[in-house]
Amino acid sequence: MKERICILGVGVDPISLVELHAKILRTVRKGDHAPILNVNVHALNLCYRDPALSTFFNAAPVVFCDGAGVMLAARILGRRIPERITYADWAWELASFAESKGISLFFLGGRPGIAQKAAARLLLRHPKLRIVGLRHGYFDHTPESPENEAVLEEVNAVRPDILLLGFGMPLQERWLMYNWDRIDARVALTGGAVFDYVSGELARGPRFLTDNGFEWLARLLIEPKRLWRRYVFGNLLFLLRLLKQRLMRKGMTKA
Repeated sequence: MKERICILGVGVDPISLVELHAKILRTVRKGDHAPILNVNVHALNLCYRDPALSTFFNAAPVVFCDGAGVMLAARILGRRIPERITYADWAWELASFAESKGISLFFLGGRPGIAQKAAARLLLRHPKLRIVGLRHGYFDHTPESPENEAVLEEVNAVRPDILLLGFGMPLQERWLMYNWDRIDARVALTGGAVFDYVSGELARGPRFLTDNGFEWLARLLIEPKRLWRRYVFGNLLFLLRLLKQRLMRKGMTKA
């Protein structure tokens, strides 16, 4: 793969969807053990404040772009990311890919019943898709708690090729940090609200916004009380931090 782009201390892979699918397939076929993570502006802001989280992202074999803000950041830094891969769209393509390759999935996350509803909708379009486990995300995530241990046992009993998480960020990443070494799956994917989108429980917003770099605005319009701080303040902070990074890099180049 091409050299990573360092954005606020996190290396982001300039990877296409075709390349991402190829990486997932190689990992599954070789029997490797790899978390494949995604970043948007919110994720990079979280990593900026949390060195342990940043270290976890940088250790992942793949970190792909899930936000127009990250693509813009790469351009500001003189690099290019070929495309944005967002779970609201990608979940359906991932299902098609997994069905064609015989790859199994375990859905873990969402409110009770949401993963089941998402699975049912995917299976209508992809009847041969191998979904080997379904579990909501409302359990005690504390390491070594009885509920957490039970979830690990449930996942390991079926040994999925892909464990798709939907806890939201950064809970899903922190959960992986503490548990990945004990999970018998080839690939872990962190999908945030993926099950809410696929199930139809969460509206995505007008296509003229989501297709033109304003997914954040569409989400803000749908959930203003929950997301206003993340997007209003978060986007501004991200831009200021990015400009600081660019200025510091220019200063180092001149020196």
